[in-house]
This record gives sequence, structure tokens and C-alpha cells, in this order.
Amino acid sequence: MTLHSASDIEDALAKVGALLQFRRQEHALAIVGGAALNLLGIVTRTTSDVDVLGMADPHEVATRMGAALREAPEPWPEDLRQAAAEVARDLGLDSGWLNNGPTLQLRSGLPHGMEARIRWRQFGALWVGIPAREDLLALKLFAAVDRSGPRGVDTMDLMALAPTPEELAQAHAWVATQDASPEFATTLEKVCHYLRSNLAPNADRTPR
Repeated sequence: MTLHSASDIEDALAKVGALLQFRRQEHALAIVGGAALNLLGIVTRTTSDVDVLGMADPHEVATRMGAALREAPEPWPEDLRQAAAEVARDLGLDSGWLNNGPTLQLRSGLPHGMEARIRWRQFGALWVGIPAREDLLALKLFAAVDRSGPRGVDTMDLMALAPTPEELAQAHAWVATQDASPEFATTLEKVCHYLRSNLAPNADRTPR
């Protein structure tokens, strides 16, 4: 089963949070990808998973002290693993619906100031952090260049983000630091050219 909408994603996360609360445990996870874009209302599309970029100290999140991200472990902490497994069983989701696929990005670096811009939402005993639009734009551009090219789903998400030329240039500057190979640079230019060519000049690009 896939998660069809923001409400489906919220329901799954709320169930995890309720199970953690019952067990008197608490976790904070920052998410990216399609799930984050759905929760922000930028896209409305199905997704099979929730991609976790990193974990944070729930106390820092709850007290608004500015939470630093750390790598999400594999396997998950046992209480979180059990809660995610129970939700997968109850909702018919894939066993890996809550995954740490993007967490290695923390080793190569995040856009400057990104952690301070994350907005945190509480689902019971689960805090879920969603990066700012500008940071999701940079990460999506990197994903488009790194794995899918100008015609993949990542580029379609970039179209939904509708960056201005200035925003695209800022994202381009960060993505260019992630890989120095000529092939990467060529694909980056192709993706950016596709975006510049296909975004309507009069599109609504008001920051969301």
C-alpha cells in the first residue's frame, strides 16, 4: 500500500507517535522527499515511504533550543522500529515505509543554516521536522542530478516547487559543491536548463 495524501502520511506518523507515547518513549525525525512536500502542500501525489534525513534530541526540539541533526541509525532504535512495524502491519504499508535512506547526506553537508530553518510538528511522542522550501529545493535538485536526470520524478517535484531564477541559482551553487566530476556538472546544467525552459514566466512563485 502507498501513502496517497498528506492526511495518509499524517495518520501514519500520528499512529507511530501514539505507540511511542504509550511506551513512554520519544523521538524526533527530520524528513525530506515526497512526504515532506506533501505535508507542505507543495505536491499531492502518492509515495511509498517517508524518508528520514536525520534524528534530533526531542528535548531540544520541544524547548525550541535549536536542534542539531545526527545520522539516523540502521537499524532503528528498538522502540521506534517496533512502532513503525506495527503501523506498517495495521495500514498495509511496506516494511521499510519509514527509512533512513537520505541520512548519509549529513556526512557530505547540508545547505548552510538548514537545521535552524526546520519546522517541527508534534505527533504524540514523535516530533517530525520539515525543512524550509529553499532547502527542499536544494536537496531535490541534488537528487534529480544524482539519480533521475531532467525527466524523473525529482525534476517534476522541482517543477512543483517553481523556483525563481534567483532561487534556482542559489540551489545550483550548493549542489555544485556535492560532486566535482564533469559528468555531474553536465547533468546539473541539463536539469537546470530543463527547469528554466519549462517554468512559465508568469507562474506563481510566491514562497510557500
